[in-house]
Amino acid sequence: MNNIVFPSDFLWGGAIAANQAEGAYLADGKGISTVDVIPHGKNRLPMKLGRIEDISIKPDEYYPSHEAINFYQNYKEDIALLAEMGFKVFRVSIAWARIFPNGDEKTPNQKGIEFYLNVFKECQKYGIEPLVTLCHFDVPIHLVEKYGSWRNRALINLFEKYATTCFKAFKGLVTYWLTFNEINILLHSPFSGAGLVFKAGDNEDQIKYQAAHNQLVASALVTKIAHEIDPNNQIGCMLAGGNFYPATCKPEDVMKSIEKDRENLFFIDIQVRGYYPSYAKRLFEEKNISLHTEPEDFEVLKHTVDFVSFSYYASRCASADMNDKTTSEANVVKSIKNPYITQSEWGWGIDPLGLRITMNTLYDRYQKPLFLVENGLGAIDEIDKNGAINDEYRIDYLRQHIVQMHEAIKDGVILLGFTTWGCIDLVSASTGEMSKRYGFIYVDKDDKGNGTLKRTPKASFYWYKDVIQSNGRSLSDMSGTKNT
Repeated sequence: MNNIVFPSDFLWGGAIAANQAEGAYLADGKGISTVDVIPHGKNRLPMKLGRIEDISIKPDEYYPSHEAINFYQNYKEDIALLAEMGFKVFRVSIAWARIFPNGDEKTPNQKGIEFYLNVFKECQKYGIEPLVTLCHFDVPIHLVEKYGSWRNRALINLFEKYATTCFKAFKGLVTYWLTFNEINILLHSPFSGAGLVFKAGDNEDQIKYQAAHNQLVASALVTKIAHEIDPNNQIGCMLAGGNFYPATCKPEDVMKSIEKDRENLFFIDIQVRGYYPSYAKRLFEEKNISLHTEPEDFEVLKHTVDFVSFSYYASRCASADMNDKTTSEANVVKSIKNPYITQSEWGWGIDPLGLRITMNTLYDRYQKPLFLVENGLGAIDEIDKNGAINDEYRIDYLRQHIVQMHEAIKDGVILLGFTTWGCIDLVSASTGEMSKRYGFIYVDKDDKGNGTLKRTPKASFYWYKDVIQSNGRSLSDMSGTKNT
């Protein structure tokens, strides 16, 4: 039996995002953002990939973000439930279009600032530390239409103004900040990650890496500003994590796995080290990329993050001959199927040991504190005849991952905390479904938008409460490390 106990100051909690939870998409002066034009159904993926040029809201489409789970109206009830579980930290994001509805106004929307002040004060009431993401797949649509979104350097200064407004408005209430959520996803889902829309004949790699450069400069710039406004601020970057395993020990497969890892770690290499990695030169040459940069960009990039945050849902597999026919459509980051692990109902690989591998890789590479800010199981939950939701499968998934998290800490990795993804049921970013549930708290709503929005704790709610209360000790009797 392993004796599991986490550091005394470990931050246990959960995570949501504004665009998947708040709803109230036009309330109190909020503007339309990129997620508000991404529908549920057959057009969702092409829209996320930047393949649909008409980004207007259509009357015959259903847009899940418009109501979501109405956290905007229910935040007090929801935070009280999280406090009942004993949360130490609650990861949320700010909707840029709630603060600057068009993104380029001279002055912010005070109603938007008031909403987030109220949310953070509610957290403070329960002793919960907010962990706040400035840009979580959320760009004002006006900036897409007028500037072309992040392909345009104009967004650097607009983001600087937005971030500075937030740092000043919420000083003393928020000290943990993330700049861009899963910044590497802009390579895989360009409209979601950076508001990019492509036209026929575009050099898409050129546009994506130009947008990446602009985001990286913006991230470093606001990291500098955050430290100036409040020296207590801790700023992190955020990676969609998960190592690529080589499909075999064939050297070409091993090299492909290195290349695929670099593709994702490229962003974090810059945000942590403060300069472009040496392998970028060959990458840009082979993809015919010529970045538009300014001399001051490279000085700005030297303002590096304090910690590395990441999501982990699954490991990935790579081979030298991987292509669209051999990779899974289940996740936006393409991977060939790993025969040694099982899959979720949505085809995502379940690999707890992969979390330990990822944590060791990141810590060995960067020597910065880590923060696991997303991990969880999307599954269909059923309410039994007594009104209970017995989600033992979610408990088993989280238990195995937390055990491996603890093993990584024993390996010497510094981990600040853990926020499970979708601690309350919300709209799935990948599919737009409500039926793909992650939460400890069930929300009565279906994939077509029907339901009362009533909140009901699941079995996992009480299990996680015990984990937090015991600082992990409650897992000691069930700490098997099987990789299922």
